[in-house]
Amino acid sequence: MELDTAADAYASHLARVRRLSPATVRAYRADLRDLSRTMPGADVADVDLEALREWLWKATQRGDARSTLARRTAAARGFFGWATEDGLITFDPSLRLVAPKRGRTLPKVATAEGVRGMLDDLAGRAGHGEPTDLRDHAMLEVLYGSALRVSELTGLDVDDVDLERATVRVFGKGSKERVVPFGVPARRALEAYLARGRPVLARAAPSGEEGPALFRGTRGGRITPRAVYDVVARELGRVLGTSTVGPHALRHSAATHLLDGGADLRAVQELLGHASLGTTQIYTHVSSERLAATYRLAHPRA
Repeated sequence: MELDTAADAYASHLARVRRLSPATVRAYRADLRDLSRTMPGADVADVDLEALREWLWKATQRGDARSTLARRTAAARGFFGWATEDGLITFDPSLRLVAPKRGRTLPKVATAEGVRGMLDDLAGRAGHGEPTDLRDHAMLEVLYGSALRVSELTGLDVDDVDLERATVRVFGKGSKERVVPFGVPARRALEAYLARGRPVLARAAPSGEEGPALFRGTRGGRITPRAVYDVVARELGRVLGTSTVGPHALRHSAATHLLDGGADLRAVQELLGHASLGTTQIYTHVSSERLAATYRLAHPRA
């Protein structure tokens, strides 16, 4: 089977059987498309270990980040493992393919005071009743209050929110369901948005396309991740002094602030929906950096 055709079949397998997120499927498909461009018209059986190493070497020469190279290695391993199990090839050429070690970078984090000021400013604007201001305030309160991923936020339906219990049901990576809490400010923002913002935005949707989406765009449909990025870049960007910031920065900030406040690492892992505690532990590094900086500034024997 031609490499590009097999890659399409593998992408379908990831989405329908493995139930990976659309973003992950797109990333892996893009990686395999890049591989097929280096071997135009090749069959899956034509690819050997040397061809894969050459592919990664070219990516290195282009200046691709180590995290990108690691993901491409994972995409190749998954694809050729699947192709072997499916009988497309008799030997997996990626078995000895080594991924470069990923450098661990500390996430961008806003101070608790900075986030509070941003949300207070949003609340003030939302008080005028403009539907998009009501929506933006509620979105960012929930993003920060529940430490959600942007895909989890945009996937929310009205029925996923329990205002009485102050919880929200989300579907994370691999469609894993979890229920996470949010605070009083988020509940108030959601109540105002549901009463005065969402009904107005919903009227902009074409007839018959009202749907259950909690957060809606200006045309009435479910809000897109790109639109959420734009809101966060505008609002949080003022706090951090940069426009190159997205929704994950609020998730990072929430996790760090929880740990700074004494939350248990396991509880933060559950809240974030991390499969591995090691993924959550990066936030302890952020808190340690902050502690060390405070020590150096304040301790007389530092």
